[in-house]
Amino acid sequence: MKKAILGKKIGMTQIFDENGKVVPVTVIEAGPCVVSQKKTIETDGYEAVQIGFGDLRPKLVNKPAKGHFDKFGIAPKRVLRECRFEDISTYNVGDIIKADVFEVGEKVDVVGTSKGKGYAGVIKRWNFRRLKESHGTGPVVRKGGSNGACSDPSRVFKGKKMAGHLGAERVTIQNLTIAKIDVENNLIAIKGAVPGPNGGTVLIRNSVKA
Repeated sequence: MKKAILGKKIGMTQIFDENGKVVPVTVIEAGPCVVSQKKTIETDGYEAVQIGFGDLRPKLVNKPAKGHFDKFGIAPKRVLRECRFEDISTYNVGDIIKADVFEVGEKVDVVGTSKGKGYAGVIKRWNFRRLKESHGTGPVVRKGGSNGACSDPSRVFKGKKMAGHLGAERVTIQNLTIAKIDVENNLIAIKGAVPGPNGGTVLIRNSVKA
């Protein structure tokens, strides 16, 4: 990736573009993020930049994390993420990444954790259709039907789509457009929806398929 920033999802609203058209947007509090560590091939075997977002009270920091922050002289941060930028030579420990790293109209990818929906059936989880509701199907029609073959192989194959836990997983929405940027208040408005609940942490990065 070329550039990225951590943020917190505030919620959805709508704005008007220059033609007076209503644009639904998701507002994200993007940064400021601090470069908390710089990894190089000589020291770590690969190149990456670690960025931190969100202030954290010192009393909530455990000893390993406290030693990490004290080593680089960084105030404790709530969220840490590694970003493998194409060129890390322009980044140094202590640098601040703000919302102005992006521009209005730029295409971005947003990475977040989707909302957890608990245990769900196959219709909600995998978009199965219902069984026939006549001719002896039975009282239950919102089920998955047959799970596999008979005595051979006498088991259910791995990866079979069945009922289970839905959501609460890493999701990436690609090719979203930045509609508005407020650098003073560290806000970025992105056209459309982004994964996760309000208050969830998201990563905004340059689009890899734009």
